[in-house]
Amino acid sequence: MIGLISATAAGAVARDRLAATWPGRTRVYDGPVREAVGRAFAECDQLVCFLATGAVVRLVAPLLSDKGSDPGVVCVDEAQRHAVSLLGGHGGGANELALAVSGVLGCAPVITTATDATDIPGLDTLGWPVEGATAAVTRAILDGAPVTLEADAVWPLPPLPGNVAPAGTSAGTTTRVAPGASAAGGGAPGVERAEPAVSLAEAAAIASVPVGGLPGAMAATVAAGVVAEAAVAEAAEKRSPDAPAVVRVSDRVLDLGEREVVLRPPSLVVGVGASKGAPADEVSGLIEETLAEAGLSVRSVAALATVDAKAEEAGIVEAAARLGVPLRTYAAEELARIDVPNPSGAPLAAVGTPSVAEAAALVGGGELLVPKRKSAPEGRVAMATCAVVRKEPRGRLAVVGLGPGARDLLTPRARDEIRRASVLVGLDQYVDQIRDLLRPGTRVLESGLGAEEERARTAVAEARAGHAVALIGSGDAGVYAMASPALAEASDDIDVVGVPGVTAALAAAAILGAPLGHDHVSISLSDLHTPWEVIERRVRAAAEADIVVTFYNPRSRGRDWQLPKALSILAEHREPTTPVGVVRNASRPDGTSRLTTIAALDPATVDMMTVVVVGNTAAREIAGRMVTPRGYRWQTEGS
Repeated sequence: MIGLISATAAGAVARDRLAATWPGRTRVYDGPVREAVGRAFAECDQLVCFLATGAVVRLVAPLLSDKGSDPGVVCVDEAQRHAVSLLGGHGGGANELALAVSGVLGCAPVITTATDATDIPGLDTLGWPVEGATAAVTRAILDGAPVTLEADAVWPLPPLPGNVAPAGTSAGTTTRVAPGASAAGGGAPGVERAEPAVSLAEAAAIASVPVGGLPGAMAATVAAGVVAEAAVAEAAEKRSPDAPAVVRVSDRVLDLGEREVVLRPPSLVVGVGASKGAPADEVSGLIEETLAEAGLSVRSVAALATVDAKAEEAGIVEAAARLGVPLRTYAAEELARIDVPNPSGAPLAAVGTPSVAEAAALVGGGELLVPKRKSAPEGRVAMATCAVVRKEPRGRLAVVGLGPGARDLLTPRARDEIRRASVLVGLDQYVDQIRDLLRPGTRVLESGLGAEEERARTAVAEARAGHAVALIGSGDAGVYAMASPALAEASDDIDVVGVPGVTAALAAAAILGAPLGHDHVSISLSDLHTPWEVIERRVRAAAEADIVVTFYNPRSRGRDWQLPKALSILAEHREPTTPVGVVRNASRPDGTSRLTTIAALDPATVDMMTVVVVGNTAAREIAGRMVTPRGYRWQTEGS
């Protein structure tokens, strides 16, 4: 719940606007301001105070308890010019709240958290528990000092800056991209090679000449990266303390040094079995003791698992709640098929499977770290069993549609996935579109036209290696773009996320008017990978069915006859005056559009950057816009 507090009429107007925008999420606190702040601070997860920051500081100071439990506080000034994240930027979510408030009120967010200001992911914002000297290690990352990354396995972490380097490598390395180059072991494009960091003087010299024969724009980009990372390296030499800071990623219990942190990945699954009425204390105690004796962190438990018959067993349900993890249940028949080291007749008789704890933990694979153990209550029979499995990390592949090119048509979800990825794979010209969104440390694998399948294989391979990967394409990634070849390569050993985008057809249609108001189809006229006979059959089917047609890839230098042929097929079933919309570079600054007819269209004016929309027999030009009536029989009230 977000508490809203104001002291003036202007503040009340903005307060009520937020309340109306976020119904159910906000609560307005009236009355004397000091009392209102006190009540909201105790009752809400977050506060938005339409007050001066100095006043809010004085009001909340006596209420502060712990940064892990205090609510996030955002201040909005009287003129609604700024939304200031004042307290609990990360832990209380005030930074995100300030951005959200700014989106509603149109004011500027003010965020002073160092990691946010420098566009570096905070160690406490990754969604995993973090332990140790978080502030000291974060300071080292921000200062450009050498920070060692020691991970038990590769997990899909977000990008980290160049001074954070895996053990055995040196910080301050740079990546040079060779478009079209082949990867070791498999023909992947744009594969990088790590090179020793160079001095600022060397970097400046590199910046003044083409890099490795790259084109000018790409050379400038690479050189700029060299300069930036060289700066990090020189700063690290100046600031480096006696020993480097360390970021560990591990589910093991570790002794941490003064400048070390450990991130707890969600790697452990605990299988649990219990007799009817088993106390929650016994189940929880067994889990905690088992993990402790195995040297494993309870904060890396991702889930408890058991048989369906125990889905509502109170002791197991409460144990999962205490750990704050989901309870996963499986059918006895499924568990009975799992090969386990310690089968037993008792669970077979009780619930229909020779193993509950071990089998439930092993569903989906993994390494059995702790075989079945029984609880040991004093003076009575054990009522609980558990086993612990370590799951293999799963890489993450986000297939992202960038939209038609305009930045404001890039969706927020696409932006988030691009910034989340530690590896970005894409066509070089598409990478250039969003390069400014990349966080420091993002590894970019780019290549030129005609390497779609190689890019797909590269993205899947990087995800299989455990990384967080974004594979980008224009429009919607699933429409004539990278989703198809990528998913053809991917299996169920990685997590795949699809991020929709605005297609060229939709962008063009919005410019033309409403040409897609009824049934419509998109057809690519490129016969490079699809035989023309197949394309022609689809065009004829659309023509006979009287469907609006959007032609992608309509004409190129080497393919100049396909569009005239397709238009002639449509003309067999439509009047010469049928409207046709022609849009080039839809949504981009140099975009153009025009309306013509199926008879008057000159194919020579069309190229690969153009989308051609041919109306059906009902389509009309109305007030200079192309409109296809919806054609429904509207049912009126009482009919």
